[in-house]
Amino acid sequence: MSDLPSQANVVVVGGGAVGTSIAFHLAEAGVDVCLLELDALSSGSTSRAAGGVRTQFSDPLNIAIGLRGVEAFTHFAERPGGEIDFRQVGYLFLLDRPDDVPVFEQSVALQNELGVPSRLVDPEEAGRLSPLAGLDGVLAATFCALDGHANPEAVASGYAAGARAHGAAVVTGCAASGVETGSGSVVGVTTDQGTIETDTVVCAAGVWSPEFASTAGVELAVAPVFREVVTTAPADGLPEQIPLTVDFTTGFYFHREGPGLLIGMSDRKQPPGFDAPTDPAWLERVTEVAARRAPSFLDLGLAHGWKGYYEITPDHNALVGEAPGLERFLYATGFSGHGFMQAPAVGEIMRDLVLGREPFVDVAPLAAERFEQQAPRPEHNVI
Repeated sequence: MSDLPSQANVVVVGGGAVGTSIAFHLAEAGVDVCLLELDALSSGSTSRAAGGVRTQFSDPLNIAIGLRGVEAFTHFAERPGGEIDFRQVGYLFLLDRPDDVPVFEQSVALQNELGVPSRLVDPEEAGRLSPLAGLDGVLAATFCALDGHANPEAVASGYAAGARAHGAAVVTGCAASGVETGSGSVVGVTTDQGTIETDTVVCAAGVWSPEFASTAGVELAVAPVFREVVTTAPADGLPEQIPLTVDFTTGFYFHREGPGLLIGMSDRKQPPGFDAPTDPAWLERVTEVAARRAPSFLDLGLAHGWKGYYEITPDHNALVGEAPGLERFLYATGFSGHGFMQAPAVGEIMRDLVLGREPFVDVAPLAAERFEQQAPRPEHNVI
């Protein structure tokens, strides 16, 4: 932990995978940057993420961002440094609704056009790829060998260490309480340890972004929604290579986690809100789906489980850009479950936006004001 500096060229708020990636890419480019985290690094949504890394999206922006992220994860040890346990075992989407098949066919065609080697597979091949998967009613599946999973906390720690090595101040246990402005520009960030003079702020605080942004008069359409995950006890005889397997209809998914399995399922009826109670019957419903989609789960004991927030936007796509009414207030939030996997590329994008350079993709369609302009950008492949 660094002491709070009195001044920085850029202040990044949020110490998860996205915030640390932004801080690293800025510091690597020679920018004087300070990262602020309320608690410990990756203590928010990052530490509760399932660790999925994929390129299989329906939106061309997300596909390009995902592909860039996979490349960064593959070479992570060579740049920020550190072991992140990146396992390219693939993602396998199981489809049992007739309407989903042509949509995924179109997505695969788009992914292939953009350089992603995904493909449509039949149920028989899906069974060979994921031997633990139950295939009752499955009509088709899609698979990409580039995809997989990594350790979210190791990624955030690696980026933070890399940022420090390039001279960044990484301050944990420090609450950023507001933005000071003057004449339509950022002039500082107030914290519980003092004020930092700065003319540039990047808000990457996940589900806590709207509260922080509101102190600058910036509105970010992000809502917190609980998601739950469980891991099983160690089990003998599990295949070494298990793709991250997703039942798209229910949002049920699993992958190998050490000597056991990690299991998750989206509760699509879960109301948004920090205080919204989760359904006590969630695990019961997971078990019902697992009986069809991962039957061996029923024979495994549970080790532990946890809950964390998805930062949801109305169209399940991220908010990335600069506030139009406040010069040099930038944001990267609302990733709707994709923040960890998109963190490497988003760090590059935010670096370029801060420096006034052209990012490798045009993120103008991800601007927060798209909802006011009636221009949502929906992502279909959401878990």
